Amino acid sequence: MRFVDSVKIFVKAGDGGRGCLSFRREKFVPMGGPDGGDGGHGGDVYFEVDSNLSTLLDFRYKVHYKAERGGHGMGKNMHGKSGEALVIHVPAGTLIYDADTDEQLADLTEAGQQVRLLKGGMGGRGNARFATSTNRAPRHTQPGTPGEERALRLELKLLADVGLVGLPNAGKSTLIAATSAARPKIADYPFTTLVPNLGVVRYGGFKTFVMADIPGLIEGASEGQGLGTRFLRHVERTDLFLHLVDLSGMQQGDPLENFRIINQELARHNPEMMQKTQFVVLSKLDVTEVREQVDAVRPFFEQQGFRVFPLSAITGEGVKELVESIGQELDRRRESPVADTVSEP
Repeated sequence: MRFVDSVKIFVKAGDGGRGCLSFRREKFVPMGGPDGGDGGHGGDVYFEVDSNLSTLLDFRYKVHYKAERGGHGMGKNMHGKSGEALVIHVPAGTLIYDADTDEQLADLTEAGQQVRLLKGGMGGRGNARFATSTNRAPRHTQPGTPGEERALRLELKLLADVGLVGLPNAGKSTLIAATSAARPKIADYPFTTLVPNLGVVRYGGFKTFVMADIPGLIEGASEGQGLGTRFLRHVERTDLFLHLVDLSGMQQGDPLENFRIINQELARHNPEMMQKTQFVVLSKLDVTEVREQVDAVRPFFEQQGFRVFPLSAITGEGVKELVESIGQELDRRRESPVADTVSEP
């Protein structure tokens, strides 16, 4: 399934029905009288979170949405039927913006959450509404008012407890595959992961947390380079970062400098992201070169307040300890309303 996280759609609420111009014609009512009914109201437009959806892919194939219009009024004081509301289903984590003004209209994060964004038009009044003691045969009616319409931009931010960040080929996909049932594409070249992957990780018996494998970042990502800002927003909602650092020499540059660069990109994208708890994962411990460097580089991170976890997702060494530590941290954060902060390196 293609992963789509940003779309533009056009939505219109239903128009109101027009009022009716009608007069009674009955055998034993010689004077008759106006009996035109009112038009029905147009249908409203709602957005609702559907827990079965995980992408905005459906909106790529249908971009125009319109609620039902109200029925027209009829004689014998019969009012038109109100149009049915239109409910548009979206995945959890969807933000809705006005495409023209960029105003945020809604942030839908919980299953079943619903919000009305467009109101249907009012039904017009029939001529029976205008009868008075001095105007007993009004020929005036009202048309229905048009329903609201808007161009909207839908943007999806994944809802996950833990976000994996790091340079391409740092071992993020291998780690999420080792800890959950997720099966992302894994290969020995950069940018193997082109879409975010979610995995449910079990810990402490029956408890779980959701881990998000975010496509690799590079220097300048916050300005659009590489995969750019397209996926940076997906880590904004996470409670904790796992920052994977590769010491194997497969990446260009100094691993410690690469660590600083990635944190710098996160801070440039959204400074609040650097207030989140961050664990440092020294990946690929099964490589001899990495194992020999662990003791030398560990103080660099610990002196800045980061917890360090050397591990190998291939052999499983250190993975269980990491998972349990993540679970304990998440449990602590959920029990305490005040989140810990980590200073920016």
